[in-house]
Amino acid sequence: MDNEICLSRNVLPKAGSNVSPAVPLHEIAPTRDENGKPLSDFMMIIPKLKHQPPVYIQHTLNQLDTVLNYYKQQIVFVDLNMKMNLLWVTIKPTAGLILEISAAIKTQVPEALLVADYQG
Repeated sequence: MDNEICLSRNVLPKAGSNVSPAVPLHEIAPTRDENGKPLSDFMMIIPKLKHQPPVYIQHTLNQLDTVLNYYKQQIVFVDLNMKMNLLWVTIKPTAGLILEISAAIKTQVPEALLVADYQG
């Protein structure tokens, strides 16, 4: 079975469609793998994405699909919150993988910004 990641199909609701509130990420994003080991995650903001024309949004989603599918063996969960312009990615913990995937996303979607926690 091929676990293709797909953000680009049927993402934009049509006018008059019934849209319900989103389920909070803490209720749906996995925190541990099948063996109980903690997973890693990161967020990227794509500023003003929701205010762009549909063609631009679709192009951006296609670019994200390309990158995320390249890493699909390491990715466990993906959520794109269009209301907040926020991409959440949960991965199998691997040294350097967050920076690698986020850099690949930034290459395809230059306006994407990695959200980091500075604990200096």
